[in-house]
Amino acid sequence: MASYYKLPTEERSEIGTGSVRKIRRNGKIPANYYYHGEPNQNLAIDKKDFLHAVKSGQRVFECDINGETVFTMIKHAQYHPVTEEVIHVDLMRVRRDEKMTVSIPIVLEGESIGASEGGLITQATSTIEIECLPTDVPENLMADISTLELNSAMTAADLVLPADVSLVSPEDTTIVTCNPPKAEVEPEPELVEGEEGVEGEDSEQAEGEAADGDTDSKKDSSDDADQGETSKES
Repeated sequence: MASYYKLPTEERSEIGTGSVRKIRRNGKIPANYYYHGEPNQNLAIDKKDFLHAVKSGQRVFECDINGETVFTMIKHAQYHPVTEEVIHVDLMRVRRDEKMTVSIPIVLEGESIGASEGGLITQATSTIEIECLPTDVPENLMADISTLELNSAMTAADLVLPADVSLVSPEDTTIVTCNPPKAEVEPEPELVEGEEGVEGEDSEQAEGEAADGDTDSKKDSSDDADQGETSKES
């Protein structure tokens, strides 16, 4: 018979912000225990016991609740945004003979062929959902990307699952891609402040000079015509 890490818990009757803060000051973590068909229960777990359980590497824990030995999994853990300490835990009861759906982290391994050709590896999905018995839950799933070529992708269907473990996520879920690096686009030269105004002034000045030249030319032509008429009269 498989052995499971024993996680001590204690019931808590008081609820509310003040009670939760008191529990945390005493070095414990507020927790909720639930199972379908049963009412939820408020619990407290010693912080050291919880950390030891997590570090044990096991996913299923043995707990004594209401005088009964039950098996639980950590469904969700809430962390403090600054200290990153665990401030709340949700425990879900599991049956060792009933399959369950669980999210498992994906770890990439191997050197991609496409990466050796200059491609960039991008992991699109960090977790995948599987179904298995609580006793068969793997710690993670390894994704071998050694055959991943340039301009190609690996999907959930390409993952090698352990025995008695089935895929729940869609098979076409993209796990990792290998694409060529994006071409660098040279930035357009910036316009120095005042250049546009200077060009405008130069254009206006040139247009003004051209206009003056045209006026002078017309004036000279008019003078020549007047001198011609005077000569004829003479």
